[in-house]
Amino acid sequence: MSIQPIRLFGDPVLRTKAEPVVTFDKELRGLVKDLTDTMLEAGGVGLAAPQLGVSLRVFTYDVDDIVGHLINPTLELSEEEQFGPEGCLSIPGLEYDCRRAFGVVAKGFNEYGDPVTIEGTELLARAIQHETDHLDGILFVDRLDRESRKAAMKAIREAEWAGEKPPEVKVSPHAMFGRAT
Repeated sequence: MSIQPIRLFGDPVLRTKAEPVVTFDKELRGLVKDLTDTMLEAGGVGLAAPQLGVSLRVFTYDVDDIVGHLINPTLELSEEEQFGPEGCLSIPGLEYDCRRAFGVVAKGFNEYGDPVTIEGTELLARAIQHETDHLDGILFVDRLDRESRKAAMKAIREAEWAGEKPPEVKVSPHAMFGRAT
């Protein structure tokens, strides 16, 4: 198991649009394993690569005892909406009601580059939308109504973890997880 530190609100990587994966190799499969292990250890329903400091379009999910991942996702959202509680491993201890599409059809790839389609509603749809937002540099607090967002930002400023120094970023001597050079 390879548990990694989760980046917290305020880390610039969480506000950066992630790069598409172009190489499906052993290193990418290691990233998927790290994401999955870290998500499961933290008790989350999803985790995106930027939350581990890797700016690639990859996320994992664990909903209704189904653990999976998606690479380079594209989403088709239902017109029907849901409104309910949402939290984030990068904003620990806080949960606010957030509006999302009720259903989603997500297309992308698995860790071997095979095409994948995931269809879901309710919590699975919410998780897929939340994690795809991470890949676009969007946090769930950005989707809150004005009053809830104001309360969330106040709670974030007062949180015990607020202002913690982000983990040190080390440059890998290895390939860049398929990032275009």
